[in-house]
Amino acid sequence: MARACHTRGRARGFTLIELLVAIAILAVLAVVSWRGLDGMARAQAQLRDRADAVLVLQSALAQWNSDLNAAVSISPTRPVDWNGRTLRITRSSSSGDQSSLTVVGWTLRTGADGFNRWTRWQSPPVLTRGEWQQAWQQAASWGDSGGSSNSMQGGTEVVLMPATAWQLLYFRNDLWTPAVPAEALGANETLPNGIRLLLEIPPGPALSGTLSLDWVRPN
Repeated sequence: MARACHTRGRARGFTLIELLVAIAILAVLAVVSWRGLDGMARAQAQLRDRADAVLVLQSALAQWNSDLNAAVSISPTRPVDWNGRTLRITRSSSSGDQSSLTVVGWTLRTGADGFNRWTRWQSPPVLTRGEWQQAWQQAASWGDSGGSSNSMQGGTEVVLMPATAWQLLYFRNDLWTPAVPAEALGANETLPNGIRLLLEIPPGPALSGTLSLDWVRPN
C-alpha cells in the first residue's frame, strides 16, 4: 500500500514530442518578435530621415525668404534676375546695412553622383559699382557652369537639398506670370510684388512631390 502511494506521487516528465512542440512554439515567437523589432527599427529610421529632410527644407526656405526680404533696388544694381536656370539677387548685408551689398545666386547643380541639388552661392560684401558688376557676372557664370564654385575666388557655395526641377513666377499687375530675364523688363525693371517658387522634390524615403511657396514683397 505504501509503495503504491509512492508511485502515484512521483513527478511526471515531458515526452520528446512535447519538448519538440515547445521548441517550435518558441522559435515561432522568436521570429515574430524579431520581425516586429525590425519593423520598429525601420519605422524609426524612416521617421529620422523624414525629420532630417524637413529640417533641411525649412532651413533652405528660411534662407530663400531672407534673401528676397533683403533684396534692394539701388541704381545701378538690379534687384533680381532670372534666366530660366539661375536666380540672382542683390541683397543688403546680413546686418541690414545697405552701405554694403551681397550678390546671391540660386540654381540646381548636378553633383558627382549625377543627382541635382538646390544650391545657393553668395559673394563677399561689395562696396562699389565695379565690385557689384563683378559679383553679378560671377553669379551668372557660377549658375551656367557645371563645376564647383569653390574655384571661384571669394564665393561661397552651399548645397541645400535634392531637387529635380524648379520654376519661378512673378506677380506683376495683379497677375502671376512666368519669370523673365531682367533685360526683357527694360527700364521699368523693379522688384516683383511677389515671387512664386515651384520646386520639384524627387521621390525618396522622406519628402517628394511639388513644393509651392509664395513670397510677398514687404510694404
